[in-house]
Amino acid sequence: MKRIVIFASGSGTNAENLIKFFHNREQASVIQVLTNNPHAKVLDRAKKLGVSALSFNKIAFTETDDVLHLLKSVNPDLIVLAGFLWKFPEKILEVFPNKVINIHPALLPKYGGKGMYGKYVHEAVVTNKETETGITIHYVNEHYDEGAIIFQARCEVTPTDTAEDVARKIHELEMTHFPKVVDDLLKA
Repeated sequence: MKRIVIFASGSGTNAENLIKFFHNREQASVIQVLTNNPHAKVLDRAKKLGVSALSFNKIAFTETDDVLHLLKSVNPDLIVLAGFLWKFPEKILEVFPNKVINIHPALLPKYGGKGMYGKYVHEAVVTNKETETGITIHYVNEHYDEGAIIFQARCEVTPTDTAEDVARKIHELEMTHFPKVVDDLLKA
């Protein structure tokens, strides 16, 4: 059975969707959820679904090898960043090459980089009068949102759309496509 570890920083809707998608499947399972936010709703969502969920601090993530040791102990086949806001350390990427992916709420390379997440992306899309946006699932490398693109899905942005409207459209794309792309990667 393939093992998935999810990193998230917030409410955890993508994490919950992935956990439910892989629940009772023979080929893969979400075995661990990790967060840098001890108050993140993702902790409660994971625990309610029977998945181990832990929080860690910046020191454990970047200055010591605590998070790296935890990852080595659970030996994931895929590490999925689902709304995780910290830059991923190169020392973890070196141990898990091509095994760390991220979902971004825009069509990269547009609206990527440090500070471009969630509502900030949607506000920029509306402010710049884009006619389309979407999601990008990509491999994680040492730079924010610059890893090789695995998958993109698009949606229309109308002149009357607000950032909240765009957020709803992006959320629908995430819920529909993210689990399937993760599943396809694990089958490859």
